Amino acid sequence: MNLDRKTAVNVGLPVFALLVPLAASFGEFPMEDTSLPFRMTLIAMAIGLLVATVFVVLRHAETVAHYAGEPYGTLVLTLSVTTIEASLIVSMMLHGANNPTLARESVFSTVMIVCAGVVGVCITLGGWRHRHQDLKRQGTSAFLAMLIALTGFTLVLPNFTLASDPGTFSPTQMEFVSILSILLYGSFVLAQMKRHREDFVEDLDHSTAERPLAHGKGAAVGSALLVIGLVGIVLLAEEAAAGLEDGLVSLGIEQSDAVVGAFIATLVLMPESVAAIKAALRNELQRSLNIALGSACATIGLTIPVVAAAGLLTGRSLTLGLSSGDTVLLVVALGTSIVSFGTGRTTVLTGLVHLVVFFAYLLLIVAP
Repeated sequence: MNLDRKTAVNVGLPVFALLVPLAASFGEFPMEDTSLPFRMTLIAMAIGLLVATVFVVLRHAETVAHYAGEPYGTLVLTLSVTTIEASLIVSMMLHGANNPTLARESVFSTVMIVCAGVVGVCITLGGWRHRHQDLKRQGTSAFLAMLIALTGFTLVLPNFTLASDPGTFSPTQMEFVSILSILLYGSFVLAQMKRHREDFVEDLDHSTAERPLAHGKGAAVGSALLVIGLVGIVLLAEEAAAGLEDGLVSLGIEQSDAVVGAFIATLVLMPESVAAIKAALRNELQRSLNIALGSACATIGLTIPVVAAAGLLTGRSLTLGLSSGDTVLLVVALGTSIVSFGTGRTTVLTGLVHLVVFFAYLLLIVAP
């Protein structure tokens, strides 16, 4: 009975998450005509459904990932999250008035949540359970090099260009940076899957021996439900994020873009965060870092080009340059990661340093 109930939830929840926003769209429910408390209640219910669906989609993604094996399985999780975030940011950009900083806040929040929050939790819990954990310095250094290059080009360089306003790229510069990001990420994926695969694969034999691979039929069903769940999450999250943004504006809350950006990043990173933490608790730190850092690389390498293309096609401006305070936080987070992973071994203390940086990021959202 419990198995049947679990199966019904795994199958029914992604479908339900897809049908709810479709029904709301076709029914043309007048959300703007309702009272603010009622609106916020609906948003809270939508967020609850979103969270539940995200965890169910994670199970299907892990089924496909186990069938594909490493590092292809990690890539499945990464691309799933990137698809959600890119679609969500574009839909939010096209919602209502132009919002030029939403993409910047979402991408910056993703990098900070991953490099400071998720990595900090993984290292802290893994170090607490296993005393210390080892990692592949070659693979981790490659991730950090990618992050430094991509964040520097997309989030810092716009503040120093002269062809357009501060914090923005000219159309030519935007096209160049987008193509460069895609080529760089594509080259990295090929290296991770083929040429230098051994740099990113866990040495421990139990990393695959303890978890049987899914059979082909289960992987096919999981793939179908994964796609349905991702589409449902995107549509449902669009409604929830748009309602959240309108509610913050109605309440006169400053930093609404930062709050919405952090909400989007937290939502889309939830599946990979859970998978990364579970891997760290199993003493598979390299797989944990592959999942966490891979999502950050994919977010910048793929989301920025998609958002840039949407902005160029619709004529909407896009502000990518970070403020001075956010730039300092970014440098501290990446610098801490370089030092933490440089020895090839992490402990609880290493994780606590990352968490301190994450708490500083949260503080500056509330009190800039």
